[in-house]
This record gives sequence, C-alpha cells and structure tokens, in this order.
Amino acid sequence: MPYCKICNSNNCKIKEHSFILGKTLNIKEFSGSTPPEIFVGRWNYPNVYTGILSPNEYGDTHLLSSPEAWYEKSLSISDILSQRQKLIYARTSQHIKKQNSKFLSVFHEVAMTHKSIATEFKLKRPIVKNEEQASNSPLISKAGEIESAKLQENAPVKPKIDYLVNDHALKSKDAIVEMDKSNIATSSIIKILSAGLLGIKKNRKLVPTKWSITAVDDVVSKEKLKRIKQYQELSEILVFNAEYVGNHYEFVLLPGIFSFEVIEISMKNLGVWQDYESFFPRKTYADDVTGAYYVNRLALTEYLEKTKRQCQCLVLREVRPEYNVPLGVGILRETSRAAFSKSPEKFNSLQEAFARVQTRLRLPLEKWISKSIILKNYGKQKRLSQFF
Repeated sequence: MPYCKICNSNNCKIKEHSFILGKTLNIKEFSGSTPPEIFVGRWNYPNVYTGILSPNEYGDTHLLSSPEAWYEKSLSISDILSQRQKLIYARTSQHIKKQNSKFLSVFHEVAMTHKSIATEFKLKRPIVKNEEQASNSPLISKAGEIESAKLQENAPVKPKIDYLVNDHALKSKDAIVEMDKSNIATSSIIKILSAGLLGIKKNRKLVPTKWSITAVDDVVSKEKLKRIKQYQELSEILVFNAEYVGNHYEFVLLPGIFSFEVIEISMKNLGVWQDYESFFPRKTYADDVTGAYYVNRLALTEYLEKTKRQCQCLVLREVRPEYNVPLGVGILRETSRAAFSKSPEKFNSLQEAFARVQTRLRLPLEKWISKSIILKNYGKQKRLSQFF
C-alpha cells in the first residue's frame, strides 16, 4: 500500500484506509442520482474547488451521504466507506464570489433539494484520486474536473427553503435560524449556506463545507441559548450516553447556570482536546476540539430547549481504536442527539454519577476529571439571580 494520509504510514495495514486512496478511472461521462450532496473545499481559498457528488447509478442514494441514515442503520466504518467509494466528485475551481461556472444552476438546485436527483455529467479528464479532505466532512475518494452537468428530472424544493433563498434582504444568520425553526434538516441547511444561497444579495458567496458545518451548528445553538439562559436551573444530576463506530460519549448535566465543556481523549495516543465556555458566550473558535464542540453543544441545546431548563454540561468523549478513519462531525452530531433521545440516568451525587460513567469507559475517569474546568468550579458558581 502507498503512503497513507490517514495514519501517516508507508506501511498501513488498516483495510478501511484503502477505501480512501481511490483509483484513476477512465470515465469522462457518467450519470446517476446525487444523494443529493455538494462539497466546497477550502484549499487555495478564495479560489476553491466546488462540485457535486454522485454515483454512477440511479435510485435513492441518500445512504451514500447521510450521517443520519448511517447512525439509524448502525452502519460500520467499512459499510460507510463502501458507500462513499461509489461517489464521484465532479468539480471545478472558482472564486467564492464569482460563481459563473457552467453548472452553477444545477449546483444550486442540488444544494436546495432533499431528494436523490438523477443527473448527467461530462468531465474534462478521467477520474483521479481526490487529494483534498476535510475531517469535518465524510471522505471523498474520487474527483474529476467537470465540463458540464444537467439534471434529468425536476429537483423538489421545500417552500420554506425556496422562500428564504429568494429573500435577498435577510441576513444569512436569520435565514439559518428560520430554517431550523421550520425543522429543515441540519445537513440541508449546511448545504444551502455552503452553496452561497443565503444572506443579503451583495454579500452572498460560497462557503467551504467545513466552515458551513460549524457555522450552522454555532448559529442555531447560540440562538437557542438566548432562551435557555432564562430558564430555571436543573435540580438534579443527569447522565446521558451513546456510542457509535468507536466514539463513546458521556454527557454529565449538573445543576447551575449554563456552562459547557468538552474533553476528548484518544485511547490510541492518549491525546487530550478540551474547550470550555461559561455563562457568557465564548468569542473565539473552539480550536482544540474544533467542529465536534459545536455539534455537541447543538444536541445539548436541543434537549434543554425541549425541557425548559439550563445547566452545566460536561461532555466526555472517548475516542476508541476502532475509530480509525475520520467520517465527519455529522456522525458525532447524530450520536450526541441519540444520547439525549434516551431517558436520563439520575443521581444524588457526583460520586454516584461518576461511578456509573466509569463502568462504560475503558480509560480511568480521572483522566477527564483532572482536566475539567467545570468540576473545579462546581459549587462555586454564582446563582442566576446574582446576574440580574
């Protein structure tokens, strides 16, 4: 096997990694049903790769692109990579504000629709291995420079999406919030923002997929927090947990005014990543935990808004050896949401809660406890009434 970018090895023996290497294929024309999926890269920004992903097959292909479906069907890493391997990234390079490519209208329709759409592609050159990967997004193995694209059927668009895309006076932040309130899937909002279809007309531009993922998770959770911080404080200790493809989560909710902390530990190398915010919003990007921080916070705020409570939340993520290929933060969003879909475990003390949590962790819990800012301040925070 040649050099592997996933594990930085010249002698990689992990079979799943072979899926991402891709092969040069002598294909210059193909057609199939895009899941739908688009991707905007960030390499060489502001001149970025922009394109549509589609297999060379027809039908309902959403499983090739949907973290929601992967989690629901409990697909393994190999299963997910087998699905991703079918996709071809038909792309072009363009400036984020000069969207004048031949296939722009098709690109926009794919971004707005929620169903698999039959599409015809012509490429300038045969398909090659895709060199640009983003850990926030599912892997894309094959790429080809696009010459033209044509939809073979009408792309259905939800009325709310159509309305907001055509509102050229509405800020993108407000449009994102409106779509979330209308129960538009988070993955759909991300695509629409990435395609440059939201915001005041003169400000519209392509947004790299990695950035649009975090932007949507951040905007939606911050909007919910405006209300959550007015709610009554949680009165008991609650614990939620979930696990998927080697990502094990424990969410420990404690009484008190809102604060949020994520601590991730890798079993492979014992690397530790940590980010935190207090009652007052953080002003900088969570550059240690990165995108996972925002998907965890989104899942928490969805739960707190539903239950009309606020709390302190400590998120423990144990990254296990079996998670050997990055599959994007979408699976972490769905794993986090799945945790909060369960009935919580209730405890009278931290000691009892942590004793239960330890039964599900492979590493000693002390590795998280010793790092936590929330636990160091637990019981010392001011009451909500002291701020107003």
